[in-house]
Amino acid sequence: MMSRGYLVVFVLFVFGVTVGYRLVSLQLTQGEKYRELAGKRSVKNVEVLPVRGNIYAKDGSLLATSVSKFSIHFDAVTVSDRVFQQDLGALSDSLASLLGNSSNYFEKMLRNARTKRSRYQLIARRLSYPQYQRIRNFPMFRLGGVRGGFIVERQFIRDLPFGKIAERTIGYEQRNPNGTYLKVGLEGAYGIPLRGQSGRQLRQRIANGQWKPLTNDYQQEPIDGLDVWTTLDINLQDVVHHALLGALEKYEAEHGTVVVMETKTGAVKAISNLGRTKNNKYFERLNYAVGEAHEPGSTFKLFSLMAALEDKVIDTTTMVDTEKGKLTFYGKYHVRDSKPGGYGIIPTSQVFERSSNTGIVKLIHENYKENPSSFTDRLFAMGLDKPLGLSITGEGTPKIPHPKDADWDGLDLPWMAFGYGVSLTPLQTLSYYNAVANNCELVLPRFVSSIRSLDGKVVQSFPKKVLNPAICSEETRSKLNKLMEGVVKNKWGTAHNIYDKKLSIAGKTGTCQVDYTTNNVQYISSFVGYFPVENPTYSCIVVIHKPNKKIGYYGNEVAAPVFKKIAEAAIHNIPQKSTISLNKIAMLTQQNNKPNITELLNSERMPDVRGWSAMEAVAVLENLGVSVTLKGNGKVLRQSQKPGVKLKKNQTVILTLA
Repeated sequence: MMSRGYLVVFVLFVFGVTVGYRLVSLQLTQGEKYRELAGKRSVKNVEVLPVRGNIYAKDGSLLATSVSKFSIHFDAVTVSDRVFQQDLGALSDSLASLLGNSSNYFEKMLRNARTKRSRYQLIARRLSYPQYQRIRNFPMFRLGGVRGGFIVERQFIRDLPFGKIAERTIGYEQRNPNGTYLKVGLEGAYGIPLRGQSGRQLRQRIANGQWKPLTNDYQQEPIDGLDVWTTLDINLQDVVHHALLGALEKYEAEHGTVVVMETKTGAVKAISNLGRTKNNKYFERLNYAVGEAHEPGSTFKLFSLMAALEDKVIDTTTMVDTEKGKLTFYGKYHVRDSKPGGYGIIPTSQVFERSSNTGIVKLIHENYKENPSSFTDRLFAMGLDKPLGLSITGEGTPKIPHPKDADWDGLDLPWMAFGYGVSLTPLQTLSYYNAVANNCELVLPRFVSSIRSLDGKVVQSFPKKVLNPAICSEETRSKLNKLMEGVVKNKWGTAHNIYDKKLSIAGKTGTCQVDYTTNNVQYISSFVGYFPVENPTYSCIVVIHKPNKKIGYYGNEVAAPVFKKIAEAAIHNIPQKSTISLNKIAMLTQQNNKPNITELLNSERMPDVRGWSAMEAVAVLENLGVSVTLKGNGKVLRQSQKPGVKLKKNQTVILTLA
């Protein structure tokens, strides 16, 4: 028994040594070969990204959407010789008719793929849905992924139907290799609900590190993203964009921004940010309204007066000697008025309306020089030293100096009185002017009203958020309101040039020097305010950086006319009683039974989208490869291309809404 036991142990030992030797030998001599073979044959579950949610304007106009595009590849190995020879000619002819190259070109491509035993021969990229539907029914391809070698990969391309309008605010979201995201604008701020949930698909590694889908089905279906509904008014957005663009081109300015906000709710109705390129063209480079903090200049005088009126150290009737338009500090630092010789002795109301630098500096310096902390503490109590907390990332940080700061000096108090040495973004400045219009209530600027599911149900809403119920007393607010109205209405007001009896505007001009430590002083021209004065509906800020000084640079001539043009357009859009005639209503309601969407997307004819909502019409038409231009608001009243006509490449249809 012992001998047999030893024999068994010996045999096992020899077997183990042999196996070990063989494994080591394979690793050293043929390991690379087998690793490569295993790699080629390996299969894994690959992440499949879902359809990203859409971004809509308030009326349902598409601001950003994902358009389906399809890439087609050919597996030349799985197709039998009989099928390949039988269908090669017909497939080549069909591809030529769809994609444009000759039949011989495609026949040669397919034969070369067959010779080289290619598993992933590219046929076409970025096909539209109708093109995909056609190609999948071509000879050979109609047999599917194994018998026909047909491989399809679906991609989603982000499209902005309105082009460059509000492009920076809409933004983008880019996934980094490490799994983090670069977030810009609304796409970044609401990336999580927009993304949806990824699916999984089995794919096999083939040559050159590529992964071929084993089937055209998913192991786990991706869940499409939710839709984001913004507060933007697409018509007003168009007006704002072109008004700003016109001013930038006229004054050859470096860049500029405009924001229009609904007074009571803080809903941003329009926002445009345009910067000049090397070719002297303008496009949305950065979100200046949100991210660019700079010295505001004279628009800050509102906050200086607000503090002094709240502390009751002055009143609007307090008289001020403007000192012939020049004040001097420490023998060498000067504050000057834009009018040589100054304005004489004037009341505080005219100090603001005329935008006297010397007047506002005297009022603040003389009343707070013994205790400057009381002035800055009042500004802090308003909240001017804190960011607003916007949903969009990249908000600029405000700067309000304080006597406790290590770098505080004797010039800080007089200089900040007229908007120097402080920093605010345009949207921060606008929010506080809006508070004056809104009975002292400071509200958070909102870009989004709700997040909705694909069937339109509200998943999350974003109501008005109050940041400060009262930045000042009603008494102070009433006085400031009158002063801002006087800036435009009174003949000595700095913005009297935009006065219109039919349009009451309250606001403040700003002409701030920049690069003032150099020999080439530049300017920031601005106007901020609200309208109509009797019942403020909208607030607005216009900021234009570095206009050509030879053409003009004062806030009243560069920025204020832009404000007026926008105000005129916005007033006309303030909701009124519907004027749609009965025949229009009949047109809008005649199509209660819409055709099957799948049938439409398989058609080569222009669909009849009259009576549809804008978002439904755009979604279908763009998936058919048709470019869409929208005019108006509401549902589709007319379409420029007749229903039933054959679709053409690069076709554009104009939809008139009502």
